[in-house]
Amino acid sequence: MEGCCAIQIEPIKFDFGYSCPECGDKGRPMKIITLKSLLVPSALAKLEPSVSYKMCTNKACSVVYFSEKQDVFETKDMKVEVYTKSDDEDCPVCYCFGWTKKRVIQEFEETGRTTALEEIIVHTKAGRCGCEVNNPEGSCCIGNIKRLLESITKEG
Repeated sequence: MEGCCAIQIEPIKFDFGYSCPECGDKGRPMKIITLKSLLVPSALAKLEPSVSYKMCTNKACSVVYFSEKQDVFETKDMKVEVYTKSDDEDCPVCYCFGWTKKRVIQEFEETGRTTALEEIIVHTKAGRCGCEVNNPEGSCCIGNIKRLLESITKEG
């Protein structure tokens, strides 16, 4: 797999920088292209492209992105629902290829398995994914798909 879905081994970086001003989550560094792609126009007009942003990963927090200057963008500022912050079964798990939690569960219940992971891997190997601009996390969804499949098989 290439691009955002490629396996990358990077040294562990300790981040003692800024945290989410609402919940204190340390967050994950984001590329500015992700924010530019997914913020609604009114929020995009407030974006400072030269500032560093992180994603708040705390599901209970309404902040999606926050900056080193303590500026925030919340779920209401997004063009799409954020999977890691949503309980809605119609929220995408895979933003590039249309897999929702509901679709994965439905296929699993109907057939005893799901093709979601294999389909996504085929597409990403073919260079078709656009995770950086489609997924609010700015990264590949395969980890989210795997966690969802683990939760489904534990329930079943």
